[in-house]
Amino acid sequence: MKVIPFATTVVALSLLSGNACAQAAEDPAVNACKSTGLLALQERSPEITDLVMDMESLAISKADTKVEDVPVKTVILGEAYIARKETTGKPDRFVCLLGEKGKVLLTFFTAQ
Repeated sequence: MKVIPFATTVVALSLLSGNACAQAAEDPAVNACKSTGLLALQERSPEITDLVMDMESLAISKADTKVEDVPVKTVILGEAYIARKETTGKPDRFVCLLGEKGKVLLTFFTAQ
């Protein structure tokens, strides 16, 4: 699966928007990305028990763009700790795209 060009586009879009800011722990967009990201990770690795967002690393940018015909309204970049049954290692970087009405379109995690 080729994700790199898309991820590069997302980073460029978030930098161009100029609206990035740190968010509160109870942000609905962050909660949506956390819950869908955790479910996706657990489907691939059942030993994952939790996903802890590093709130100080989060940048949430409002967007007014599209990926093909799908509107993208919010881009979240940051770090998250993926907790496994035995350990929580180093944080992973993640990207989360949200569309209209806060619908999560994509969560993507990568080791640093």
